[in-house]
Amino acid sequence: MALNFEKATIQWHPGFYSAAELELISDKDVLAFQREYNLSKAPLQMDLLIIKKLADVRIENEIGRIFKRYNVVEYKSPEDGLSIDDYYKTIGYACLYKGFGDTVDQIPARELTVSIFRESCPRELLKALKKEGLEVSERFPGIYYVEGNVLFDTQIVVTGQLSREAHSGLRILSRSAREEDIRDFIHKATFLTEPGDRDNVEALLQVSISANGKVYDTVRRDFVMCEALRKLMKEELEEERIKGRERGMAEGRAEGRAEGRAEGKENAMLASIRNLMDSMKWTAEQAMDALKLPMDDREKYAAKL
Repeated sequence: MALNFEKATIQWHPGFYSAAELELISDKDVLAFQREYNLSKAPLQMDLLIIKKLADVRIENEIGRIFKRYNVVEYKSPEDGLSIDDYYKTIGYACLYKGFGDTVDQIPARELTVSIFRESCPRELLKALKKEGLEVSERFPGIYYVEGNVLFDTQIVVTGQLSREAHSGLRILSRSAREEDIRDFIHKATFLTEPGDRDNVEALLQVSISANGKVYDTVRRDFVMCEALRKLMKEELEEERIKGRERGMAEGRAEGRAEGRAEGKENAMLASIRNLMDSMKWTAEQAMDALKLPMDDREKYAAKL
């Protein structure tokens, strides 16, 4: 299956890792991303560690503005909560990372930051932090700095409050992604050509589509968006095209046994077209393009649909 994802448990974290790399794509030459960083030989992992390779480079992205040399990142999926205990657990990860250096103070506390991502605003956590005497201020839309008596520079990123213009990739990592965010992300993603970037786009879209199938069905009715999505998800769409064609050919062969070879072949092609139109929400012309149907034959098939 390609775009018809089953209603199974969604693996949000791989989508977030890709979204994070796309978010900071303009600085990827000076950042190293280490997913699921092991803090010890035991199965204790941080979600993401981002290392800034050049100390004197300023990250212009609003989310990366806080970054120093070592940056611990925790992601909470839409199903996860974010309590004061989760906050301190993440701070604990940063403490362990600092403490596991090969030499004394190899990782200075002043060079370490903490970022926690969640789609919706953790209002109870923010209240709890303020109750403990910490200052919480919204430095940029959806980006809250935690200041005061803290061990490390810390920010809480509420992805649902980020601006669409700059952060559409993180905004579509949701069960209620907006059509305008999806369109904006697809448009921007078409300009990314490097294999690693396209892999991240594909991974993010897989998660977003699985959580927002109906919205993507609407988006695909727009020919321009549909074509862009087809190119971004080439492997999955090719798989769907082949499966649709195979289903149609099987149905056509079953009918053809009773109706003759020529008519059976025609029925098989009609069934393939209908299957693609139904599963991909394509027009007849788009389905015939995918099946590479000769132009001279299209009018004949279109009349029978």
